[in-house]
Amino acid sequence: MRRFLSLLTILAVSATACGGGGDAASGDTVRIGYITPLTGGYSALGTDNELAVELAVAQVNADGGVLGRQIELITRDDQSEPDQAVLAFNDIQSQDPVAVIGSAVSDSAMATIPAVERAGVPYLSPTPADEQLDPLRDEVFVVPATAAAYAERALQYFQAEGLTEVSVAYSATTYAVAGFLATEELADDYGIEITAVNEYQQDTTDFGHVFSELDSVDPQALLFWGTGPPAVTFAQQYESVEADVPLVMTGAQASHLWLEPAGDAAEGVTVLSSIGVVGEHLPEGEQKQVIDEVSAAFSEEHGYAPPQFALDGYSAVQLLVAAIENAGSTEHADILAALEELTLVTPNGTYSYSGSDHAGITTDAISVNTVEDGAFVPVPWAVEQLDAAYGG
Repeated sequence: MRRFLSLLTILAVSATACGGGGDAASGDTVRIGYITPLTGGYSALGTDNELAVELAVAQVNADGGVLGRQIELITRDDQSEPDQAVLAFNDIQSQDPVAVIGSAVSDSAMATIPAVERAGVPYLSPTPADEQLDPLRDEVFVVPATAAAYAERALQYFQAEGLTEVSVAYSATTYAVAGFLATEELADDYGIEITAVNEYQQDTTDFGHVFSELDSVDPQALLFWGTGPPAVTFAQQYESVEADVPLVMTGAQASHLWLEPAGDAAEGVTVLSSIGVVGEHLPEGEQKQVIDEVSAAFSEEHGYAPPQFALDGYSAVQLLVAAIENAGSTEHADILAALEELTLVTPNGTYSYSGSDHAGITTDAISVNTVEDGAFVPVPWAVEQLDAAYGG
């Protein structure tokens, strides 16, 4: 009897190892972890991201899943706080996922990365902070164009427009600091002088100190690096001072989450974005088709076009699924190797990851737009760039 019971125990343990909850690709599902801010200061951003991730997963599952299995999404709220993002990752990791799509908040992503490296799990990050890639980490692949890429695109535009003097305002957040440092480092290459620099805290509500010095330094543009509510306040206060200096914002404002509350103050502001945000303005071709398909599906389900943060989440799912399919495996090492060989057209642009490049996309995937009648419209220079990159 004891030998019989021991045999049953061995069989039960074997069944669990082969097909139970301890195997991320067991049975009919492939478990993918997902961290997003559903509450707290970045909840609106996280909700847009989640809607697109869930749409992408639903489409993959409806099309037969990945490697013949359905995706099981394990979603955790990081509450817009870095420490909660770490707790969320640890909770997900206890369920042995094949990979994790990280938080769209840069500070949360950076807090999570040490745990990601210890776990050795593939991590797709929908946040553009350059620190995620320096040093290069085997497990971390960034989805949006990096802050440095946005900085370079802005400088390319300034140079093309004959601008040589620019002021910068940036927040004390991971994304904004990275953007400012890249702007500062690359400015000389494009013949740009940074005439004034102002750092602000995320709880700043009065930007008068930034605007008051415009007359004395006389810049030809004011470049704003920031995220969340301060960007709305900055635009509204900027409109009220009636400055003649063009205001330029980055991809963090390429969303209805900034456009709608900013209202009339958004009109005429220059805003950089993923090409997916302005897909209707791209020349006909594969890239435009991919963007149009996602935009139509998202708009039909949610009543508005997918903003920047939604496109990042959707693209993350596409990249991960393609890597798993190409690997023919759900083993972490196999997925990571497949990611480093992956080339894929997504709503964010065409990715070409490699062993030395975990960013995958370049400045070609960024458009420079102006706000016209509450919509993002590429400036003439950007139209030329997009035609050259995607018109063939």
